Amino acid sequence: MAARVGVLRLNLMRLRTPCSCVRSFSSRSHAPVNEDFTSERVRRTFVDFFQKEYGHRVVPSSPVRPRGDPSLLFVNAGMNQFKPLLLGCADPRSEMASYRRVVNSQKCVRAGGKHNDLEDVGRDVYHHTFFEMLGNWSFGDYFKVEACTMAWHLLTEVYRIPAERLYVSYFSGDVASGLPEDKETRQIWLGLGVRPDHILPFGMKDNFWEMGETGPCGPCTEIHYDHFGDRNAGALVNADSPDVVEIWNLVFMQYNRLVTVLQGKRSNYDTDLFTPLLSAIHECSKVGAYSGRTGDGDRGRVDMAYRVVADHIRTLCVCIADGVYPGMTGAELVLRRILRRALRFSTEVLQAPEGALASLVPTVAHILGGAYPELQAETARIMEIINVNEAQFLSSLKHGRRVIERTLNKMEQDGNAVEFPAAVAWSLHRNLGFPLDLIDLMLEERGMSVDKRGVEQLAAERDESRTEGGAGERGLYSDLQSLSELQRRGISHTDDSPKYSYVLKQDGTYAFPPCRASVLALYSDQGLVSEVTEGQRCSVLLDRTCFYAEQGGQTHDSGYFTKDGLQDVLFPVECVRVAGGYVVHKVTAAETLSIGDRLELHVDEAQRLACMVKHTATHVLNFVLRELLGSEVIQRGSHVTADRLRFDFSSKASLSVSQLQEVEHMIQTIIQQNDVVHTQEVPLAQANQIAGLRTVDEVYPDPVRVVSVGVPVSELLSGEAHKRTSVELCCGTHLLRTGGIQDLVIVSERQMVKGISRIIAVTGDAAKNAREAGQALLEEVDSLAARISAGPAHSLPTALRLSKDVGLLIDAVESTPIPHWQRREIHTRLKALQRNTNTAIRKLELKEAAANAQKLLNRHSDKSVLVDTLDTDSLSVLMKTVNQLSERTPHTLVMLLSYLQPSGRVLCACQVPKGQTAISASEWALAVCHRLGGNAGGSATVAKGVGIATDSSSLQDTLRWAEEFANGKR
Repeated sequence: MAARVGVLRLNLMRLRTPCSCVRSFSSRSHAPVNEDFTSERVRRTFVDFFQKEYGHRVVPSSPVRPRGDPSLLFVNAGMNQFKPLLLGCADPRSEMASYRRVVNSQKCVRAGGKHNDLEDVGRDVYHHTFFEMLGNWSFGDYFKVEACTMAWHLLTEVYRIPAERLYVSYFSGDVASGLPEDKETRQIWLGLGVRPDHILPFGMKDNFWEMGETGPCGPCTEIHYDHFGDRNAGALVNADSPDVVEIWNLVFMQYNRLVTVLQGKRSNYDTDLFTPLLSAIHECSKVGAYSGRTGDGDRGRVDMAYRVVADHIRTLCVCIADGVYPGMTGAELVLRRILRRALRFSTEVLQAPEGALASLVPTVAHILGGAYPELQAETARIMEIINVNEAQFLSSLKHGRRVIERTLNKMEQDGNAVEFPAAVAWSLHRNLGFPLDLIDLMLEERGMSVDKRGVEQLAAERDESRTEGGAGERGLYSDLQSLSELQRRGISHTDDSPKYSYVLKQDGTYAFPPCRASVLALYSDQGLVSEVTEGQRCSVLLDRTCFYAEQGGQTHDSGYFTKDGLQDVLFPVECVRVAGGYVVHKVTAAETLSIGDRLELHVDEAQRLACMVKHTATHVLNFVLRELLGSEVIQRGSHVTADRLRFDFSSKASLSVSQLQEVEHMIQTIIQQNDVVHTQEVPLAQANQIAGLRTVDEVYPDPVRVVSVGVPVSELLSGEAHKRTSVELCCGTHLLRTGGIQDLVIVSERQMVKGISRIIAVTGDAAKNAREAGQALLEEVDSLAARISAGPAHSLPTALRLSKDVGLLIDAVESTPIPHWQRREIHTRLKALQRNTNTAIRKLELKEAAANAQKLLNRHSDKSVLVDTLDTDSLSVLMKTVNQLSERTPHTLVMLLSYLQPSGRVLCACQVPKGQTAISASEWALAVCHRLGGNAGGSATVAKGVGIATDSSSLQDTLRWAEEFANGKR
C-alpha cells in the first residue's frame, strides 16, 4: 500500500500572483470554448471513465465534517475519508478495508486550520473556501504506469485537451535527504509520447508528497495546462503564473480548474459553477453586474464582494447540509465567520436587503444538487438557519457599536488612553462575532486605533489553550510505524467478542465473567518492547479482551488485569482504544509484564452496567423523538458515560414543556414493557434494507451488529415485523431488557445552535433523585409564593428579603438536576414572583425617596446647588431621591452622598438640569468620586458612582468641596 501512496499529493498549489483585471486577455490564442462540457458533465465523465473503463468502485463524497478525525476542522482533501486505509488502521471488517480501485468526487472546505483560504477569497479569481476534488485511488493495486496512462488518456482523448498545452513535472531528487531522482516517472511520460521539453524536474517543495510529520510519503508527478499555447511555457510551470496552472496531480483532479479549461475560461467564476449564482446575486443587489475585475481595477470592491458572496454561500450550503451549523467553537465558529463575512459584503458593498443571502440557496442547490442531493433535501433548513443567523449578526452589530461608543466616551473622559483596549476589541470579536477590520474602520473615523499587539496576544493565548487542550499522550494507537510493525509480524487482530459475553441472572442482576488472554505486544517509550517493569506506563495488546474500547459514542471500560502466579497484584486499565483492528489497553504496570504472559481480565462491572443502561436508553430516546417529532429528527451526535447520556439531534426549536413530558412518558412505557433487546450480526447490505433503521455518518464494519428493541432482528430482516421499534447499527454494549433502565429524566434540553438541540438525561437512581429534587424545589416555590401573596410588604427590607429569596431559588433551579420540563415551569413561576417583588420594591423605594426629598427640601430651600448626605445603603433609593428633588426644583443641581459603615464606602448620585452646559452630571460625579478614590459614570444629566471615606469628617470636607466645584462651574 505504501508504494501506491507514492503517487499521491495532498497539497493543492495555490496561485499567489494578483491579477488587476482578468478580462484583459493576451492577444495570443487560448482554449476554445467548449459548450458541451458543463460542470455536471465534467464531473460525470471523470467518474464514468474510471468506473467503466478501469473498474473503479464509485464511493460517495463523505460529509465535510470529518469522521472521527480531531486533527481536522473540515474535510479539506479527497484523501481524508481514506486516511484509515492510508495509515493502516482501517477496521478490517469495514467495507473500506476491501477497497482496491476507487473513484470519488469529494466536497472540501479550506477555512481555518493549516489550510485556510478564507481571507484570500474574493481578492482574486481562483481562491475558494469550498471546492470539489475528483480522485482516482489505488490501494495495493496499480501504480505509476497505470496511473499516468489513465490520466493522459482521460485528458487528451476524452476531454480532448491538446497535448501540446500540457506539461508534466516529476521529482528531481534531494541530495540533502538522500532521495534519488524519480527517473522511472520521467520514462513513463516519455513512453506516453510527452515531449521531453514538456517533462520538467522539481524538488521537495513541488513534487514530494508527505501526509504529515510521520506516515506515508513519496515523490509525485503533476500535470499543468498552458492557457495560451503556441509557445514553450516550461519556465512558467510552478512559477505562480495564472497562465500555466496545475490541473492534476495523478490522484487529485483540480475540478474547478478543469472545468475552467474545458469551458475556455480563465476564471473559475466565469464557469457555469458560478455564473447562475452571480446572476442571482445581481438580481438582489443595487450595484452593477459582475465584471470580473480584481485589485485596483475593482472600484469599491464590488466584484470582490460578488466573489465572496458566491463562494461563501456555496460553503454555507454544503456545511449546513452536512450538519455543521454556525456556532461558537471549532468548525462551527469558522462557519459563523464565513456567514458573517458574506453578510457584510452582501449588505455593505452589494447593498442587498436582509434575507438576500438565504435567497441564493435554491440556486446553489440547483447547481450542485445533482452531485450532492442532500442540498436539495435540506434547502428549507439551510435558508432558515442563514436567516436566523443574519438577524443575530445584525443585532450583534448594533450592540457592538454601542459598546465601542461607550468605551470611546469613557476613554475621552479619562483623557489618558491612546489606543482602544485590546480586551474590549477581542471580546467583541470572540463573543459577538464583530469583525476586527470593522472595529478598525469605526475607530479610524474617530481618529483612534486598536491595541493591535494586545489583540494578537489574546488571539495567541486562545490558540495556545486550544493546542494544549487538544494535545493527548501518544500511545500505540497513534504510532503508525508500530502498528505497521505489528501487521508485518503477523500479529492477529484482537478478538473483542468477549465484551458481549454477559448474562442477565434470574435475580435481575448482570454477571460479567472474567476473560483469559495472552500478551501479544507491549508498547512503551514510543516503541514496541518485550517487557515492562513496575511503574512503567505502557500499552498492552492481547489476543482477546472483554474490555470495551471507546467507539460508537460510548466511553471505554475501566477495570484491571491479574497475571497468572500474581493474582493479588492488580494492573489497573486506565483507557482502552482501538486502531486498525487492535484493541489497545493503557496500563501502569504494577509488576513486570512480558510478552506471552497469561492474564485474567476484569471489567469494572458497575461502570460497564451504567454505560449499558445509558446506551440502551439513548437508542430508546432516539426512537421516541422520531416517533413524536417526525422524520425531521436526525441524530447529530451522542455520548454515553456511566453518569449520563448526551444526545444531539436536528430540531427546528427547543422542545416544549408538553413535548418533554411526552418524551419521558413514552420512554417510561417502553421501560415498563421490559422489552428484550435483540442483537445480531448481519451483512451490511442486508442490514441497510431494514425498515426504520437509524444510522449515523460513520464507516460501519461488514458484517454489522444490529440492535433492536422488542423485535427480533430476524423478523426485521424478513419484513414480518408489525411493530415500529428502535433499530440501529451499533457496536456498543446494551442491556438485555429495557426494564434495566428503571427511569429516565431529561435534565437539560437546549438548542446548541439554530436547528441542533442537545438533550442531557440521567437514568436509574440519578433519575429518581432528580424527580425528588424537583419536587422539593416546587414545595419551596409554593411556600415562597404563599409568603408573597399573603399581602404587600410593608417595609423595604422585607421586600428586599423576598426578592433575594426569589433570586436564590432561581439559582437553585438552574443548577440542580431536575426534570427539565419542571425546571421550565418553575422558572416561569419564579419570574412572575420576581416581577411582583420588584414592583413592590420600586413602590417602596419611591415612597421612601419622596419622604427623603421632602426632608431635604425643608432643610435646603431655594438653593441653586443642593449637596447633602442621605442615610441609606441602597443606591437605587439614593438615585430616586435625587430624581424627586430635581423634579421639585428643576433648576437646581443636586448631589447626594451616602456613607456606609463600617466599610467606609460612599455612594454618590447627582443630577443637573437639562440644557445645563457649564457642567455635566458625569463630570461632577467623576470629580467627586475621584477625590474619594473611586470612580463614576453616567450622562450629561444623571450620574452615579462610588468612593471611600476614612471617617465622617472627611465626608463633610467632600460635601463642601462638591458644592464649591459645582458653583465654580456655573
